[in-house]
Amino acid sequence: MPANESGRTAGPSVLISADMEGVTGVTWTDDVVPGTEQWQRFRTMLTGDVNATVAGACAGGAGGVLVNEAHLSQRNLLLEDLDTRARLLTGRHKPLSMMEGIDSGVDGAVLLGYHAGSGCEGVLSHTYLPAHITGVWLDEAPASEGRLNTALAAEYGVPILVVTGDDRACADAAEYAREAEHVVVKECVSRYAAVCDPPSVTAARIAEAAERSMRRAGRAEPVVSRHRIEIEFDASHLAQAAAAVPTVAETGLRRIAFEAETMTEAMKAFKVVTSIADGAVQGKYG
Repeated sequence: MPANESGRTAGPSVLISADMEGVTGVTWTDDVVPGTEQWQRFRTMLTGDVNATVAGACAGGAGGVLVNEAHLSQRNLLLEDLDTRARLLTGRHKPLSMMEGIDSGVDGAVLLGYHAGSGCEGVLSHTYLPAHITGVWLDEAPASEGRLNTALAAEYGVPILVVTGDDRACADAAEYAREAEHVVVKECVSRYAAVCDPPSVTAARIAEAAERSMRRAGRAEPVVSRHRIEIEFDASHLAQAAAAVPTVAETGLRRIAFEAETMTEAMKAFKVVTSIADGAVQGKYG
């Protein structure tokens, strides 16, 4: 394909939202908490899964790949080891958080290293906060980060091309992104245990799926509508703290809910609510 003025190959552009809990080999807290010895090791695994996606997407005709860091500090990927056909969006704080870049005109998105949501079985399952949230619902449907971010992508007319993670994350993705490729990199045994395939095996699997998925790349009609998000916490004081946000109401002892005119506004409000609730946690007692 011909190159454009920036020197990049002409073709569909792809956003990779790179989380970490659903990456090859990850099974417990130290694997994903910045600063630990295990985290240093699994940064390589994360970068490997991303590079496999880049290789597959480019083989399928992608002309540009933007990788958005989506995990905790959002400074986990090893830039020095990143496939040179990709660019890295790293660091905090980003208006669209895990999906920063979805509004940049990309033709498809990959949810890499994703996991099941709060209250569900899955390796390191959660929704935004690692703990303290026991359930999230988007328009009454149980909502993982994948479901929330897919609804946000739809608002910009961007299809989800690939979802990678454990078998529970992929089963979840079959509900919210049915036409996407679902790549299982490990099988959940418990929240902190899994049957894992070696990185060379998962890399091949991811690359093949990414290459196939490029047939579906292309912007669609944006889906813009009003949304309602409900959140259930594990303690009443967290719901009370979150309800201090305008438009947010307590709907139960440990539940809050809010509505927004667009998914973009809903996700910005969700970010505020979860940040306030996280700040209200007090030591071991929560």
